[in-house]
Amino acid sequence: MKILYAIQGTGNGHISRAREIIPLLQKYGELDILVSGTQADVKLSQPVKYQLHGFSFIFGKKGGVDHFKTWMSMNLFRFRKDMKQLPLKDYNLIVNDFEPVSAWACKLQGIECVSLSHQAAFKSKKVPRPRTLDWGKLILSRYAPTKYHIGFHFDRYDSFIHTPVIRAEIRNLKSENLGHYTVYLPAIDDKRLVKLFTQLPEVTWQVFSKHSKVAYQEGNVFVEPVNNEKFNKSLATCEGLFTGGGFEGPAEALYLKKKLLVAPMRFQFEQQCNAYALKQFGLPVIWGSTTNWLPIIKNWVENPQQHEFNFPDETAQIIDDMVKKYARV
Repeated sequence: MKILYAIQGTGNGHISRAREIIPLLQKYGELDILVSGTQADVKLSQPVKYQLHGFSFIFGKKGGVDHFKTWMSMNLFRFRKDMKQLPLKDYNLIVNDFEPVSAWACKLQGIECVSLSHQAAFKSKKVPRPRTLDWGKLILSRYAPTKYHIGFHFDRYDSFIHTPVIRAEIRNLKSENLGHYTVYLPAIDDKRLVKLFTQLPEVTWQVFSKHSKVAYQEGNVFVEPVNNEKFNKSLATCEGLFTGGGFEGPAEALYLKKKLLVAPMRFQFEQQCNAYALKQFGLPVIWGSTTNWLPIIKNWVENPQQHEFNFPDETAQIIDDMVKKYARV
């Protein structure tokens, strides 16, 4: 059997989840990997057969998407060319993690494709989401269209939705509390964060930044370039995680029973939905309309947080069910 696994390369969550899923897919046949996008800091250890430009949302430095850079990075001619050149009929199973080139190629060629992603969960009307009019809704539904859907979310909101894929390296961590707070806010410049966190000098902050190439310390704030191993160590030993409205990062913090505070990116509908879902569980959120973050952060630091999430390790069973149900013989 030949399998194509197409992965979105914007952000680190898709790649992180893929690192867990790839070895499972390889058990069922010959696996080719496709990655499109340019914004991931985490890399795969397996060879990538198709490295495509795709469409990427470029992180800004002020809490949202940099629309100008995102627009400038788009190349419709290259997208169409890559789409036409994919030999999709060679595969018995095409698995898509919110990857647009292969998804649209399948749609145009009449080939069935199954989405295996967090975004697939939004095909259910039962998933929590704010009642707002947002162009991001259209992007979420049309960005990577597929016929079949297997989704992941913080809760089992529907029959095809599962709890998050927690990487083995996270499950195997020894969780303890050494008192510091871990921060990953990729859409905010580290200089802005340093200015904010030095106003709480009694707290130690370990910031992982997409915008700094070197590590440095300023007062009680330690800044590191994004590094998977260092981040995992920081997360395992922190008191809490302050991060954006992504999915995998918050899920891993909840699995490790860490305090969690999220600030979803402005103009990013999926992150707004994730934050809205977490808010339903009583977890704190800093929305884009909030001008003064300090009181919310101070309250989060000073008060305990109680939550209980159960994220069992079901990934192997999900992959097995998917292959048996959707693979073309």
